[in-house]
Amino acid sequence: MVISGRRWIGFAPRHPTHWITVFSTRLSAAMANSLVDVHVLTGFLGSGKTTVLRHLLAAPDLAETAVLVNEFGAVGLDHLLVAAIEGEPVLLGGGCVCCTLRSDVGQALRDLWAKQARGQIPSFRRVVIETTGLADPTPIMATVAGDLALRHHFSPGQVITTVDSVNGAKTLARYPESAQQAGAADVLLVTKRDIAPSESLETLRSSLRAMNPVARIEVIEGGKVSPEIMLRVDIGDQIARATHWAGRPVGNKVLHGGIATCIIEHDRPIDWAAFGLWFSLLAHRHGARILRMKGILALEGSETPVLVQAAQHLVHPPEHLPLGTAPTGQSSLVLIVDGLDPILLRESFDVIVAT
Repeated sequence: MVISGRRWIGFAPRHPTHWITVFSTRLSAAMANSLVDVHVLTGFLGSGKTTVLRHLLAAPDLAETAVLVNEFGAVGLDHLLVAAIEGEPVLLGGGCVCCTLRSDVGQALRDLWAKQARGQIPSFRRVVIETTGLADPTPIMATVAGDLALRHHFSPGQVITTVDSVNGAKTLARYPESAQQAGAADVLLVTKRDIAPSESLETLRSSLRAMNPVARIEVIEGGKVSPEIMLRVDIGDQIARATHWAGRPVGNKVLHGGIATCIIEHDRPIDWAAFGLWFSLLAHRHGARILRMKGILALEGSETPVLVQAAQHLVHPPEHLPLGTAPTGQSSLVLIVDGLDPILLRESFDVIVAT
């Protein structure tokens, strides 16, 4: 565990998966006032969760925040991007929080509280769990509200869901995971306002309002959102929220169909033109099936690593990251794809880029 300033990230080792019985929750106002809010930041692949998190953690009002990051796939990159702000996040591991990692979330929270009580880490006032883009936030909140050990120290905070204004409408219609995330939200953040037509934004807002009439909807750009969405909620609302989530059914493990993760790692600098050619061909042929591409590249002629991102047909401008964000000379690329063979994707990269 690494502690930096007043913001830090906790880690829990893997434990065998088990289901925790959800009990009804009754909180007094005095007890609720001393509880630590657990917020969930969720949203479909490529919708801008990590960008939002980076901006939130930079806000002074959100000091003393513990963050747990979960990613879909064996190799994660989001923890490196969050670390560019302050500290060194540690992933919970591969898989989805709503599936195999549900028990790990509970254990992680218990470990955080125990280490704080022993003085091994600074005190924290809130916890933020950034989920994979395929996670259903409902089991997480049910765990926080219903676990006997957790509910004496933690309380369900806000479910904050990011929705991509460019791809959001199609994603909501095609992928039930996206609809689950929107339906569970307390706050819906419609991202990438600067690159979406105004008529598309209004259509998406109307769809989200019909899907979740009680959620607060904010349209943002560049991931910039007020930290107010993660500050302590009203005590009466906190009690009602805990009761609501404790009564939700846990359900079964979510299956993600043909969605797979392709991990590409390269141990020497690569040529930017070759990479651009490879991904352009890939996006032109299979754009709709590339749910998410995120990579940190070591490029020939560049002293600093470069962040590359795409979601379906939308490709973001590359971004130079601070020196030391990733190991020198190494490139890591994660693609989450629908119906594509990861082996063939890696072979195409080797032929065009790595040779």
